[in-house]
Amino acid sequence: MTRAFARIAFTDAVKEAQRRNSARASGERLEHHPATRDALTPELVRYIEQRDSFFMATSSREGWPYVQHRGGPPGFLRVIDEHTLGFADYKGNRQYITTGNLADNPRAFIFLMDYAHRRRVKIWGRARVVTDDAALLERLMPADYRARPEQAIVFTIDAWDTNCPQHIPQMFHADDVAAAIEPLQARIATLEAENSALRERIKPQG
Repeated sequence: MTRAFARIAFTDAVKEAQRRNSARASGERLEHHPATRDALTPELVRYIEQRDSFFMATSSREGWPYVQHRGGPPGFLRVIDEHTLGFADYKGNRQYITTGNLADNPRAFIFLMDYAHRRRVKIWGRARVVTDDAALLERLMPADYRARPEQAIVFTIDAWDTNCPQHIPQMFHADDVAAAIEPLQARIATLEAENSALRERIKPQG
């Protein structure tokens, strides 16, 4: 965790909890960390462009949290510039909880997981719904993706950070697993055919 993130996350209540648990010295070091991490780096841009899903958290005026999964082809979460992300918001269950929450409270959080490499990235910022910009929506909509875009969501980054891989289960995408075992299955089929042919050749006659 670095300076921009600590500035947001370390509220007075959090600092008090750190003091009670003898962790305040560590918190203070993070608050004075040389890295700010309030803008995207080339490495983080590549990471985002490879993701095919993420979780986005908002909260209501009353403070109730809400987390929603977003999915699409890799790169559907677009990098607009080093401080801005955006994505096309597809038609869904028509509850509009995220839309309503952002109308009351623009603060939002994006959580991106890479289970195969056991990496996670946290991004805090402010989001807004854009309903009247056809050019933006066209720019954010993945090509040839079978979904109906309804509006755009633009996310301005205040801070980001990564976590250690501890306790992250290593899992792999079904498409990647299928691609990895396809040549093995083909080899097995070839060997089974060869084995069958050999059995026919050595089968006792009469």
